[in-house]
Amino acid sequence: MAFTVGLVGAGQFAGQFATLFHHHPGVSAVHVTDVVPSRAADLVHSAGLDGTFDTFDEMLASPVDAVAIFTQRWTHGPLVVKALRAGKHVYSAVPMAISTEEIAAIIEAVRETGLTYMMGETSYYNPATVFARQKLASGEFGRLFYGEGDYVHDMDLGFYEAYQYSGGADWKSTASYPPLLYPTHSIGGVLGAWPTHATAVSAIGVVDQRGDGVFDRAVSQFDNDFSNATALFELDAGGSMRVNEFRRVGYPSHLRESRFRWFGTEGSFEQLATTTVWQNRTGVEDISHLIDTRSSLSTDDAALARIAPALREAFVSGYAEVHEADRGRIPTELGSLPNGHEGSHHFLVDDFVRAVNEQTLPPVNAWQAARFTLPGVIAHESARRGGERLIISDFGDPRV
Repeated sequence: MAFTVGLVGAGQFAGQFATLFHHHPGVSAVHVTDVVPSRAADLVHSAGLDGTFDTFDEMLASPVDAVAIFTQRWTHGPLVVKALRAGKHVYSAVPMAISTEEIAAIIEAVRETGLTYMMGETSYYNPATVFARQKLASGEFGRLFYGEGDYVHDMDLGFYEAYQYSGGADWKSTASYPPLLYPTHSIGGVLGAWPTHATAVSAIGVVDQRGDGVFDRAVSQFDNDFSNATALFELDAGGSMRVNEFRRVGYPSHLRESRFRWFGTEGSFEQLATTTVWQNRTGVEDISHLIDTRSSLSTDDAALARIAPALREAFVSGYAEVHEADRGRIPTELGSLPNGHEGSHHFLVDDFVRAVNEQTLPPVNAWQAARFTLPGVIAHESARRGGERLIISDFGDPRV
């Protein structure tokens, strides 16, 4: 049975998902609200959607069945809880929230309402993560003991423009958003393949030296001056995970902004910007042809006009060969539409729609989202304390 969706936020990211929700056969109507009403109206017009609401509260008071939240990253937690308490299913862009308390409140609301919550973590369908899941399931890793995820995206490659678009006159205060509070692309990629969770962390932050008012504690809304950070986690399954969140880095993030490594007793996986290999004791196999994605749209397409040119590659990357086994479940109505973020967009929308319509848990449900998000929150605190080892709580797994 098809249901209705209300998009909250009509910025650069929302437009891509608006089209997918609109064409999914499990969705009957899509409405939009934004604090800048003209943006909502423009999106409805350009994507052929069904209408706007003046405010978030007006949307929650309407018969809309579900909301998809695409607001600024530090706002998600309270909006999600408010929507769940209003009786709406929720799809949320990353991160889940920015504090332990906000994450706990979401899980409590999901448990009490019985509604669907899903975090749209693109790295869960990153080709590297999909490949590693397959190798782990087949036993070819042996026992995993180490994982590594990098989210390496320089501020100069589109992030200045993105923060200016969303932040208004005070954009520098929000552009200082702490790297480890946006950890789900790195952590979610590693743990999206390895079913475990972090139990403790020690992290180091690198104080920015650009001097342009971004990552300046006197300006920052978040009292943050770290532009780069590294965290080393202990894992419940035994072994460790390291993540790097870099915003000042000489690296071609338009080629591959998230990259991964896993080491097991029988096999290992390693990734660079343009090369991916599978290794075991007998040798090295270049598997780049399985992992590299195909473009689903020209970066010059008019649909990308509001997206900074340096960010457009992420919004057009389609399927990789390793996705072929799962593509059969994607509705034909979505198959010919633009994809993005390493071929993940189609899968994410379909996961949410199926979970709502079939009353099942999506892969990145509230408990899994907490395992992708909370470690970064605690890691940021560790970095602020000079690398102090801190314990990470776990909210469990409802399927166990």
